[in-house]
Amino acid sequence: MQVMYPPEFGQGVFFYGWSLFKMDSESNKNDEVAANGFRREVRTFVLRAGHFTNAERKDYEELLPVWGIGYDKDSVLDFRKVFGNDNPVVIEIGFGMGRATAIIAENNPDINYLGIEVHKPGIGKLLGEIRERNLKNIRIIAHDAMEVISDMVADGSVDAFHIFFADPWPKKRHHKRRLVQRPRTELLSRKMKAGGYLYFVTDWLPYAEFALEELSLTDGLRNKFDGFAPHQEWRPETRFEQKGVDANRVISELMFERR
Repeated sequence: MQVMYPPEFGQGVFFYGWSLFKMDSESNKNDEVAANGFRREVRTFVLRAGHFTNAERKDYEELLPVWGIGYDKDSVLDFRKVFGNDNPVVIEIGFGMGRATAIIAENNPDINYLGIEVHKPGIGKLLGEIRERNLKNIRIIAHDAMEVISDMVADGSVDAFHIFFADPWPKKRHHKRRLVQRPRTELLSRKMKAGGYLYFVTDWLPYAEFALEELSLTDGLRNKFDGFAPHQEWRPETRFEQKGVDANRVISELMFERR
């Protein structure tokens, strides 16, 4: 059985489509304070309604009960029960519209994929892809990924995390919202199996450089390459990625493994 690692790993995780979640100057400036006045956890995303097509809405409503898992802070996932097998588990944090997720899962039926996303149109789109491609190895949780991973994922249980094009939060005052930074990366490291990997891709070079430093300082992780990773051919290009290329933005990739 071949795990979906790059070739160097041998054999043997919020795409947050940041253009969809770009923060305006006023709409969310108080979102770190709950209604009762107490400060709550800083979120790595901002919800945007987006365009919900009739097909996406229908699939969201009808198929999420079939392939979705409800968030429960008091319940730890048993991946063997969730997927019905002992195959490796990859968690994708923020899969956007889900095209890359569906293609990777279709190409690797012996690997289980758990996608965590809050963008309802994207969830509906991926659910439709699961039906059309007859995929058996994807489950979805529609909730904040950091809460899911902290509360519902056992330590040392995940073979890989995929994070494709997370919101870069380019303004300095928003950097605390970036997903790939400590202590969030330390949480991800703790959830990974020894030899597992974290694969991060972004089209925002300052975020890539920031993430490289944060991951390098994360306990338990080591860079598989000298600096940025080479392009991983098994990862499908998305339309969002092509927009970055068309805008002359550099696509940067990082690959860290759990020691």
